[in-house]
Amino acid sequence: MARIRTPELFSTLVKKHSPDEFLPLLGQYGATDSSGRYLHWDKFIWRVEKGIDTESAWIATKFARKALAKPLPLLKADTFEQEFSYCIPDSLFAQLHHIDKVTGGGHAIGDGSFITAREKDRYLVRNLMMEEAITSSQLEGASTTRKVAKDMLENNRKPTDKSEQMIFNNFLLMKKAVERKGEPLSIDLILELHAIATFEAIDNDAIPGELRSTNDVTVANIYNEIAHEPPSADSLKERLQDLCKFANECDDGTDSDHFIHPLVKAIILHFMIGYIHPFGDGNGRTARALFYWFMLRSGYWLFEYVSISKLIQEKRSDYDTAYIYTETDEFDLTYFIYHQVDVVTKAVNSLHEHIEAKKLEFYQFMEWIEKSPVSKGLKRGQLEVLKEAVKQPGKVFTVKQVSLELDINENTARSYLNKLVEAELLMASKLKNQKAVAYLAPAGLRERLKL
Repeated sequence: MARIRTPELFSTLVKKHSPDEFLPLLGQYGATDSSGRYLHWDKFIWRVEKGIDTESAWIATKFARKALAKPLPLLKADTFEQEFSYCIPDSLFAQLHHIDKVTGGGHAIGDGSFITAREKDRYLVRNLMMEEAITSSQLEGASTTRKVAKDMLENNRKPTDKSEQMIFNNFLLMKKAVERKGEPLSIDLILELHAIATFEAIDNDAIPGELRSTNDVTVANIYNEIAHEPPSADSLKERLQDLCKFANECDDGTDSDHFIHPLVKAIILHFMIGYIHPFGDGNGRTARALFYWFMLRSGYWLFEYVSISKLIQEKRSDYDTAYIYTETDEFDLTYFIYHQVDVVTKAVNSLHEHIEAKKLEFYQFMEWIEKSPVSKGLKRGQLEVLKEAVKQPGKVFTVKQVSLELDINENTARSYLNKLVEAELLMASKLKNQKAVAYLAPAGLRERLKL
């Protein structure tokens, strides 16, 4: 990533240029370009038409943005001297409307897609919570492969190293965000989320669930240069109190002239934890947990199934750049909001593709049940084990894993698996250095089930 070019302060540019230079451009330059892009100076300078002074065009653009800008008095930057602000140009409003439309009540998941709520959980929630737990940890440096991490979570295996511990913690963190969604934000809740996220997986001599007490924490860019110096530790409590007040304020516009879209507010909470950097380590994990917490609290229950970290991880440099754009252009949060709304849009679209694939898999499974003579004497849970065994020859099942997946006790899970062994549909064996019996999916199971 190339070094980012930063603009001069707007007040400085206005004094530097005569009104005759930028006033004629006010109608030509808006908050976004003709393609709806909210360009930072770093990109803007390459898109100014030939013959037009770049700084004058930027001044005209900034005037248009300031006309739309909404200040956030509770959220201060630097040494509490300048407040953050944001705006919602038409292109951003359109994206927010699209997200509202495609997540409208989450009807794509319910309303007959699955037979019971338990089946919905089994097919969607657990896997997607695992995905978010894994990729959120990888963003923070966890090096375990997705396959190994998923095996740990599916089998409720104790983490064996720091990377696995981070992933396990994040899985608990997602569950905690769901559990506490009905509560207002407080410093205690932020500390609790951080403590869960960093349990036995924390660096920089930081302590889980405790605010940093020093100012020796900085955020570096890819050149190992200081990209962000967080606010003083002395200001953390006051800043977090203001952040909680901001989160808990009613901004739905019903009893006032003030409205902040819930997704925009959740994104701002995400940004502010990164900016304030209240902890020596684990700020990113805590920030993403707060994003989910606020979306769930605002009634967007579909976000229990949406995973954003995978998309952030795929283009980490864009995520970091969005932070820098905000800090280098008078604390304009719009850059970060655009970036995160784009991530959420892709994540929601991915969720809908996942739902359609799972629905197809479910219906094909039901059709197989009707046709396979072998299935007639088996219980529903055994059929679900067989479905996975057919898809993945060689897969190892354990009593604990099946118990968790099917939400049944271990004795029932054991009896299910043993009956499949008796029917010669699974093979039982003992894994090396383990007491528990392992149940293996044999090759050729699909052909056998067609008999």
